Amino acid sequence: MSDPRRASDARTDAVARLTAPGGAFEIVEERVRGAAMPVFRNRCRSLRRLLVDSARYGDAEYLVCDDLRLTFAEHLDRVASLAHEMRSRYGVAKGDRVAILSANNAEWITTFWAATALGAVTVGMNSLWSAREISYGVRLSEPSLVVADAPRRKLLGAVTVPVLSVEDDIPALSTACRGAEVPALEVDEDDPAVVLFTSGTTGRPKGATHSQRNMVAAVDFHRFNDALAAELGRAPTGRRFLLATPLFHIAALHNLAVPRLAVGDTAVIATGRFDIDRVLRLVERERLTNWGAVPTMVSRLVEHGDLSAYDLSSLQTISISSAPSSVALKDRLRATLPAAGRSLGTSYGLTESSSAATLATAADLVERPGTVGTAVPTMRVEVRDEHGGRVPDGVEGEIHVRGPLVMLGYWNNPEATAAAIDDTGWMRTGDLGVMEDEYLRISSRRSDLILRGGENVYPAEVEDVLAEHPRVRECIVLGTEHHDYGEEVCAVVVRSPDVEVTEEDLIGYMSGRIARYKIPTRWIFRTDELPRNATGKVKRVDVLAALQ
Repeated sequence: MSDPRRASDARTDAVARLTAPGGAFEIVEERVRGAAMPVFRNRCRSLRRLLVDSARYGDAEYLVCDDLRLTFAEHLDRVASLAHEMRSRYGVAKGDRVAILSANNAEWITTFWAATALGAVTVGMNSLWSAREISYGVRLSEPSLVVADAPRRKLLGAVTVPVLSVEDDIPALSTACRGAEVPALEVDEDDPAVVLFTSGTTGRPKGATHSQRNMVAAVDFHRFNDALAAELGRAPTGRRFLLATPLFHIAALHNLAVPRLAVGDTAVIATGRFDIDRVLRLVERERLTNWGAVPTMVSRLVEHGDLSAYDLSSLQTISISSAPSSVALKDRLRATLPAAGRSLGTSYGLTESSSAATLATAADLVERPGTVGTAVPTMRVEVRDEHGGRVPDGVEGEIHVRGPLVMLGYWNNPEATAAAIDDTGWMRTGDLGVMEDEYLRISSRRSDLILRGGENVYPAEVEDVLAEHPRVRECIVLGTEHHDYGEEVCAVVVRSPDVEVTEEDLIGYMSGRIARYKIPTRWIFRTDELPRNATGKVKRVDVLAALQ
């Protein structure tokens, strides 16, 4: 079925079958926190149930991390033991916060599931934070227990609650009570389960609070996609996923570690700093099939050159998420890894939406290269004007989302919650976009908008054009103060040390490809990488501060 239209029709028909009355993913309307919303009728009602049910996968591998290999049965036994010890020794109970401050490892995931088994709220703290930022996160979340690795314990400072080490305490407690049962627990779907912090690229991070419902809905997003693939004759089997993004982010926790436990797949954790050679060797050694990457990782992959030294034949699927990616980058990936590139998809979501709000398939990206797809089942996506009214197709506005994936709110910040989510459950994303025939295209963050002499310039649009130039490794476009226009368009361009590119080269390249007023008038060239946070997003504030 090579005809994109026939493929699209087949997909539409399969979605209708799955979600129809009596279907495996029947969608019904129910009250969610006071507002009527579409939900899956046959959903699981708690993370604990997912954990207990994982016993059915027995001796299949769930987690691989360096020399540690845990089957589903072994993982469940460790989680039950750790939960028992956390409750009996440290008094952790339902609603308490358990903060995890660590680089990626199997103990991070085991601790999350143990806290979940007790009805506690896992606080995923950014492992790249400074001591000051860590202190802020602790004050905001008020944990009753902190689990930290050695480097972060040095930054933690004095706290008034127990601190357990990832290296010694968690392994010991996970094996201290072998054969223990997962504690009996009653939770409501809208009880808080996880707090993850927003990226903080433009201000102090806020604690996005996700409910049991949010987390299970994220799992169901993946379960639905698997069922849809099966309906189309492409049932997934024997999958082994690379986990290379931080566990304190939805890409790794909500959309990888948790769903893999629910469906019986293997998660292989890449430890240490991201190094493309080490990662490709890991893909080769562990016969990994799936990689959910951020754009920076994909850039490192396509820039690595000849890949013939690696056996990447197992790699079937690569998806890009967490930060915007250009059409040019996707094209380079398809050329570099044709087999995986043919299944390349992308999505749009944010920390506050728990998982993807929209999804673009490989076929969608062929037809509409700049799209992030259509709304996923149970989610609603609208583009609205400044007064909250829905705008017509083709007109830009702010993206709003609604559905069971939308967070409860920001932890201990009712003002920010009220500003983001209205009484009917619609959430303002702060992102600008355009809807065309139900397909969404992202313009920019509202806060990134450049106002140049009365004209709106969206950095993402300019960056996409610049990124297509073969001598540009990466770039960022910002608004900087200008005496006449108010703001001018400034481009910070990263080039390879052995490659020369000039302002004149790039202006000439962009002319005819983009409106004249959008072409940067201030240029900064550098050979070192742009500063990025752990999820791959460029720290715009840091770049802008360096230009002052």
